[in-house]
Amino acid sequence: MKTVYLFLATGFEEIEALTIVDMLRRAEIDITTVSISRNLQVEGAHGITVTADCTWVELSTEDADWLILPGGMPGTKHLGECKPLVSLLQRQAAANKNIAAICAAPSVLGQAGLLNGYKATCYPGFEQFLTGATVTGDNVTVDRNITTGKGPGAAISFATAIITQIAGEEKAREVTSGMLL
Repeated sequence: MKTVYLFLATGFEEIEALTIVDMLRRAEIDITTVSISRNLQVEGAHGITVTADCTWVELSTEDADWLILPGGMPGTKHLGECKPLVSLLQRQAAANKNIAAICAAPSVLGQAGLLNGYKATCYPGFEQFLTGATVTGDNVTVDRNITTGKGPGAAISFATAIITQIAGEEKAREVTSGMLL
């Protein structure tokens, strides 16, 4: 069983975070939402408050197979300012484990030096922060262990790409078919 964590910071993009969680749970993939603050309640960029499964201090990160960052502002800024999270992302990358980020959040990876030699995509206007990456402009870019997405409109495709990598194409087709896609 894969251990998947999705990190929530105040100002996260709701459609991205919730689409990913919803679709992975439909695929029967155990995904845990993690508040990077001490509060389980996290307010998104559009005023929707979500209750995370756990807070950062309750998290055991040694077993993480996937780390996922939704975008949104100022959520992305808060994720990038969370030194323990950036350190975890760096350890995850060094261990060649999977990382996914969508919208503005790939900028966190770029600024942490994790995109050198990778292809990546992001929300238009954040390309300058994808340090070392070849920017594709695609809705979803998968390059080795890093998956990036362009923005809210790519949330379903982004989640589908993650499901495909974790559970295979058949499971991804089953989930998207059940959603009438």
